[in-house]
Amino acid sequence: MKRRIGIIGGTFDPPHNGHLLMANEVYHTFSLDEVWFMPNNIPPHKQNNPFQSSIHRKNMVKLAIEGLDYFKLCEYEIEHNGPSYTYKTMLDLTTKFPDVDFYFIIGGDMVEYLPKWREIDELVKLVKFIGCTRPGYTLETPYDIEKLTIPEFAVSSTLIRERLKSGGTTRFLLPDSVRRYLEENHLYE
Repeated sequence: MKRRIGIIGGTFDPPHNGHLLMANEVYHTFSLDEVWFMPNNIPPHKQNNPFQSSIHRKNMVKLAIEGLDYFKLCEYEIEHNGPSYTYKTMLDLTTKFPDVDFYFIIGGDMVEYLPKWREIDELVKLVKFIGCTRPGYTLETPYDIEKLTIPEFAVSSTLIRERLKSGGTTRFLLPDSVRRYLEENHLYE
């Protein structure tokens, strides 16, 4: 019997409780064996935007999922140079793990963006997408995806970065371990 693994990819700049909530809801609803958090190296749609180094983003993901055995860090994309394209990644991972059915977890913002993904028509043959509701977005797409309504939690990495720059509070928006890491390393100040 094939293992069922969800992948939640992204910049994770920084990872927050919204990422954890989404991954946890999908894990339980779809009876997955694990969910892999996969920070990308260079996000293709954010190549001109500044973001924290791969090392910091990887460390923050490790802290965010610490103690949750069914959540794992997947370093595949941050170990590769250049932009991270999901099609190339999933082609490699499905070849490397033929005993796994992969489920790619995305929020409503990315569901709307799916038509612009590189090789999307081939990608949907490799993985099953699970689109999760996110305030301000629909789950409308021409692609056959699973849809999941999750509790609304309108947090984003952008909101957290803005709060940190202005000296605002981030309590309850991200794990305390990640918040301490941000403070200790003076990130987003």
